[in-house]
Amino acid sequence: MRRLTRYFLEGLLFLVPVVATVYIIYVVFVRLDGLFQFEIPGVGILVTILAITLIGFIASNFVTRTVLSWVDQLMRKLPLVKLIYTSLKDLIEAFVGDKRRFNRPVAVTLAPGSSMQVLGFVTAESLDALGMKECVAVYLPQSYNFAGNLIVVPREQVRPVAADSGDVMAFIVSGGVSFRKDEKETPKEL
Repeated sequence: MRRLTRYFLEGLLFLVPVVATVYIIYVVFVRLDGLFQFEIPGVGILVTILAITLIGFIASNFVTRTVLSWVDQLMRKLPLVKLIYTSLKDLIEAFVGDKRRFNRPVAVTLAPGSSMQVLGFVTAESLDALGMKECVAVYLPQSYNFAGNLIVVPREQVRPVAADSGDVMAFIVSGGVSFRKDEKETPKEL
């Protein structure tokens, strides 16, 4: 009976991530394909990829950059829209583009003299505008979740981690069970 239970659990460990991944990709594919209602499967997702690429090309054009800048400024001034727009834009820029924020993994000592630490990412090195000159902002992602906490700690309680930021994010989000032991990056000093 133990052997059957073990086989069942190993089957779950193999199937759940595979089936969940395939299902999520399938749902995204079907929804994008359904938006355009083409007769040929896959054309909708191809049109979506081409449209996003075309918009990216237009956005990088010098002439349209002025118009996009005006739209950006307008979105940042409208009361309720500002909150939603800036939050989403900052979140997307944190992961992709030139303004990536989650690229400085650190270990934070929770209490001076304690050996307990948490892993996170430095998102702001200067908090002068908040009157906290000796502090840095560190984002702490939560395990098995797409949320996290922002903490402000004294600079001396933050130590760079010699690891790839993507690996550290996977390690944190997986609750510490997913980590590649590849080459380590040399950490940047704060």
